[in-house]
Amino acid sequence: MRAALTHPAALRADAGPAPGARRPWAITLDNALGHLVEIPAAILVVAEIVILFSGIVARYVLHTPLVWSDELASILFLWLAMLGAVIAFRRGEHMRMGALVNRASPGTRALLDMVAVAAALAFLLLLQAPGYEYASEEQYVTTAALEIPNAWRAAALPVGTALMLLIALLRLVERAQWRVTGLALLLVGGVVAALTALQPVLAGLGNLNLLIFFVGVVAATVFAGVPIAFSFGLATFGYLSLTTDVPMMVVVGRMDEGMSHLILLAVPLFVFLGVLIEMTGMAKRMVAFLASLLGHVRGGLSYVLIGAMYVVSGISGAKAADMAAVAPVLFPEMRERGADEGDLVALLSATGAQTETVPPSLVLITIGSVTGVSITALFTGGLLPGLVLGVMLC
Repeated sequence: MRAALTHPAALRADAGPAPGARRPWAITLDNALGHLVEIPAAILVVAEIVILFSGIVARYVLHTPLVWSDELASILFLWLAMLGAVIAFRRGEHMRMGALVNRASPGTRALLDMVAVAAALAFLLLLQAPGYEYASEEQYVTTAALEIPNAWRAAALPVGTALMLLIALLRLVERAQWRVTGLALLLVGGVVAALTALQPVLAGLGNLNLLIFFVGVVAATVFAGVPIAFSFGLATFGYLSLTTDVPMMVVVGRMDEGMSHLILLAVPLFVFLGVLIEMTGMAKRMVAFLASLLGHVRGGLSYVLIGAMYVVSGISGAKAADMAAVAPVLFPEMRERGADEGDLVALLSATGAQTETVPPSLVLITIGSVTGVSITALFTGGLLPGLVLGVMLC
């Protein structure tokens, strides 16, 4: 896996277009969009922390619950999720399968990167009208606690997709090789047009369409380097629009429902906690304490690395923050003691994968929110596998 939308500067290095590839006005607009989205997103994170903390204090300390706190937190979380998606889209941090793309020639890789942008652009264009329709319908619904139109909440979806659409257009404009960009647009547009023309045929295939869209289309787009989220989005949109009579507004509604689950609020807050642990130096002190206990034995720092990952994972739940906190502390000393660079990375990666079941785990939280399984039960069940895997790794 790697980032989905490679930044244009990287594409230029791969494909080798002529100097002056990026257009100054596009760069200026891209930077302005970045500030326009990142600052409100940071404010929303702080607001979520304040609202949730106030709700907890009011409920368990003052015994006077704030009935509106959960509702407001859910509304702001939808906006935070959409703005976060925009930031990830701009930075090229949506996940995609890059195994085949990385092995391609520079010219083919540049084309596939543009196909990824064009496919995302197609999905965002298809989502605009249903998103606006969904937000318009929600203005007639009033929230229970705050008693405000639900359009304030639903508007996050069309606004977020519109911002991502603008960023996708900027990515296409920033490319100097218009032939590559035009070919990518032609490929994606041709596939969309072909499927639309075959709509009468597809409508009569019945359940075979499930294989065509959710196996064929998804596999083709994922292996071509299209971001995984957009691959499934295109397949779902195509299946519903071409083979059923379901209104496309339902897709937006399901997106709203999936991103508004209050349990998912734990994800950005645990990520924030992991970054906070790293910034304050708490993780370094925990690692230093473990090193003082085990560092003197043979291979002791390897045990320290495994133990530190489990300890830090039990606090933050964010694997990227865990590895960023542990590796800079231990790697220099382990290199000085003769450890191989590849072995260090392999040990860190394996430990990071194994600690996914150590509570609080963002993966388990997400699984619980989707399946309805008790988060407490998942955390309890995840402790023993994590412990056994850690012991076996040692």
